Amino acid sequence: MNGAALRLGRLFNRRSRRSFIVAFDHGTSFRVSPEVGKPVEVLQNIVAGEPDGVLISPGMLQQAAHLFAFRGAPVPILRADWTVLDERMRDLGEHYRVLCTPRDALALGAGAMVMYLIMGPEEGHMFADNVQAIAKAAHEARSVGMPLIVEATLWGSRMEDRKDPDLLAYCCRIAAEIGADAIKTEYTGDPNTMADVIEGCAVPV
Repeated sequence: MNGAALRLGRLFNRRSRRSFIVAFDHGTSFRVSPEVGKPVEVLQNIVAGEPDGVLISPGMLQQAAHLFAFRGAPVPILRADWTVLDERMRDLGEHYRVLCTPRDALALGAGAMVMYLIMGPEEGHMFADNVQAIAKAAHEARSVGMPLIVEATLWGSRMEDRKDPDLLAYCCRIAAEIGADAIKTEYTGDPNTMADVIEGCAVPV
């Protein structure tokens, strides 16, 4: 077992092999209403709920590292990239950028990192660059023992159905093949087709 596998294992219940992870990285790509509350206070409430992990941006982890600094704390899972998701910014076109490296994630205290794989953008080079960025991160992550979770999506503008079971299975398989240690993806809406997505992937989904 390597360091990445050891750290990834901390996210899962030993008996059920399941994991409950809360997403708190939306502020990187969406407008979050002030009515939700102060970010660090909201995060404090999330941590108090004792999830297994929390998806979090680099800046937020830097500001709120103290909330994870105790035995039994949730695992901070660092959002290492960015894309345009807010509909009000769609006129900017489709873009993808890497925000930090596995070594950066390790230095911030993350127990894992997560990156998007976005299938079906208008420009083919964006998908190619996205695949290359994940493959590079997977190689670097192994060298520092950082688990890489890939969020496999059908969010590209050419995709008509963002929950197409066949395409989701394809996207998840690509993610696993280029080095993901685990997959985060959409629920297809049907247990049987979701089972097919999971069965076709060699890493946890």
